[in-house]
Amino acid sequence: MKRLIGVKIILNGDSVELASPMTIGALLAQLEIDGRRVAVEHNLTVLKRATFDITEIKDGDQIEIVNFVGGG
Repeated sequence: MKRLIGVKIILNGDSVELASPMTIGALLAQLEIDGRRVAVEHNLTVLKRATFDITEIKDGDQIEIVNFVGGG
């Protein structure tokens, strides 16, 4: 039987292993991050929010998640 190996990615500069393939939207949900309050870069491309749930994360992908911070 073939053993399934998790998906290894770089998330905000750190090596992370996901248990299984997932979308950007699923990753944000797993991390308990509100997708309306962040910008996401996937392999050097800034994603539109509408694509979070259809953009699949593959082994070796680089993802940067940036939180918006308000202030005055």
